[in-house]
Amino acid sequence: MSTRSEHQTVPLSVLLKRELANEKIDRPEIVHGQASQSKKGEDYTLLKTECQRIVGDGVTTYSVFALFDGHNGSAAAVYSKENLLNNVLAAMPSDLNRDEWVTALPRALVAGFVKTDKDFQEKAQTSGTTVTFLIIEGWVITVASVGDSRCILESAEGTIYHLSEDHRLECNEEERIRITASGGEVGRLNTGGGAEIGPLRCWPGGLCLSRSIGDMDVGEYIVPVPYVKQVKLSTAGGRIIISSDGVWDALSAEQALDCCRGMLPDAAAAQIVKEALHEKGLRDDTTCIVIDILPQDKPMAPLPPPKKPGKGVFKSMFRKKSSESSSQIDQEFIEPDVVEELFEDGSAMLSERLDTKYPLCNMFRLFMCAVCQVELKPGEGISIHAGSSNPGKLRPWDGPFLCLSCQEKKEAMEGRRPFGDGSSRHSSGSD
Repeated sequence: MSTRSEHQTVPLSVLLKRELANEKIDRPEIVHGQASQSKKGEDYTLLKTECQRIVGDGVTTYSVFALFDGHNGSAAAVYSKENLLNNVLAAMPSDLNRDEWVTALPRALVAGFVKTDKDFQEKAQTSGTTVTFLIIEGWVITVASVGDSRCILESAEGTIYHLSEDHRLECNEEERIRITASGGEVGRLNTGGGAEIGPLRCWPGGLCLSRSIGDMDVGEYIVPVPYVKQVKLSTAGGRIIISSDGVWDALSAEQALDCCRGMLPDAAAAQIVKEALHEKGLRDDTTCIVIDILPQDKPMAPLPPPKKPGKGVFKSMFRKKSSESSSQIDQEFIEPDVVEELFEDGSAMLSERLDTKYPLCNMFRLFMCAVCQVELKPGEGISIHAGSSNPGKLRPWDGPFLCLSCQEKKEAMEGRRPFGDGSSRHSSGSD
């Protein structure tokens, strides 16, 4: 008589369902809210949850939150809101697993920002916008930013992380050096007689920022290449605040977090805007997005002692209380309450930002323009390393490649071809 094998074959469909179920468990709950007070009507937001990496499966989801603070009109902010996400996704290779998708995001964000800027400038509109663009995939947070809107994170144990970089010329020496090295001029507004007033600006054009989308009348030294930072939260969660400069001109990161502690995101965003207006008044559009990243309903590790007084209320929002002792908690879910930094790059050089450490043929399409994704015939593309003053071991025929139009954009951003006559330092400038 035959005996049954101890090892039974499990159908592939069952294994896939188990994997998807595990992926769903390993995801936080995302709760968000926003508030704003308008003066010029140039701030726009994008809030999208339950976006799908694999359309139709209902599991491989991610969320997108973005703030666009326009200047000289709202056209650039509106255009970026409508097109930036699609341009980023178009730069993502297909058929990636979850880890590969997260790894590819920083490069795709750079390509998406540059393409959005290039396409908008072709419309010959002079508006510009700052962008703070956030993608949450599982416990991984990826932020890309140009301009002076900011994104901060407070982890559940009370540590504050700055996930964006301020591109105001007044406070960013590296950007001042980059602009002058590319042929631009940095200085204050000249009122005549040698008197200079106001913040540092880039000339021609008079913009206070060194990076933005749009601003074709200012000069190509103002680049759309974003600072990108990627971190992974512990399963304790955290709170994110994205706000325009109307908030940060009035409140520090600590003040913004403290004034809304214990509040749900909608109320928290409204309170932050209220506090900012109380401090400075309504001088500019003032917008705030608050995002709480909450642990799923499962056993969690006990809280460590607070680092700072007054953090307990916040922490209680991000931990599920359990009557079990720590010795009874399933070890599978015990995790240090830390934020792991995965990626950070703020270089304005496309040859550095579009390069990749992993084989292009495995992830990114070799014979496609790395920015606008147009198909390139063999020999037609121009290497992003062409003309590099420090190529190292790279050769001009090494990819990634750009089409002629995107190569011209790259050269202009690097100051290697002129961009009009611009405007003098006696112009009114823009913020």
